[in-house]
Amino acid sequence: MLFEKMRQKPFFILGPCVMENQELLYTVAEKVAEIGHKYNIPVVFKSSFDKANRTSIHSYRGPGLEKGMEMLLKVKERFGLPLITDIHESYQAALVGEVVDILQIPAFLCRQTDLLVAAAKTGKIVNIKKAQFLSGADMFYPAQKVIEAGNNQVILTERGNMYGYNNLVVDFRNIHDLKSFGHPVCMDCTHSVQRPGAAGGKTGGDRTFVPMMALAAKAFGADGYFMETHPDPDNALSDGPNMVKLHNLEEVIKPLLG
Repeated sequence: MLFEKMRQKPFFILGPCVMENQELLYTVAEKVAEIGHKYNIPVVFKSSFDKANRTSIHSYRGPGLEKGMEMLLKVKERFGLPLITDIHESYQAALVGEVVDILQIPAFLCRQTDLLVAAAKTGKIVNIKKAQFLSGADMFYPAQKVIEAGNNQVILTERGNMYGYNNLVVDFRNIHDLKSFGHPVCMDCTHSVQRPGAAGGKTGGDRTFVPMMALAAKAFGADGYFMETHPDPDNALSDGPNMVKLHNLEEVIKPLLG
């Protein structure tokens, strides 16, 4: 069972930010699967069918729900990887739950009761990303909404807080607070290095800090690590500045395994 495996070993949620095309998904999934087999660790493939909260209305959002599920299903069939993707509206939960193993609740939406309950009712694992405006202790309540809707498979993900304009800061004490609820805790190592809206109508950031974020999270007891990755992040259609270069991914992961 995937959730139990994620409790027993360090787990990794890996993939490109948004679904650009099928070949990109295959290229990244092949590397993710290779790392999982090589180190015998739980790996989950991630990509978004719709980036509904892009800074600009002109930014690329993704292929949409129907096409996105087709693309993810092809990844699962070819590589046998468990899948995760984010949902933004309650109606999407049941449809996405037919394909993926984990439903992800975006940070901005982590208090949306109907969204959390709909995700819970699929019976799939629910990964709730901590909002940039909440403390670790505040996340007890979003998790409890999922549990009281009948689903105990909850992951909580730290991704930094806003302490000023166009910047995020990670208070790693949040990991300790999140772990006190008894759920696996994941560190989002790429979104936490963002500079939201700081790149002229899109989000900036600095991937240089991703390995450091991961190691600091490990020191605080993180159970898993979320990293977006791309073979050519400087030309990616979303979140390029924050994504790990695919050829560097294994090098970033290895220190987190000991």
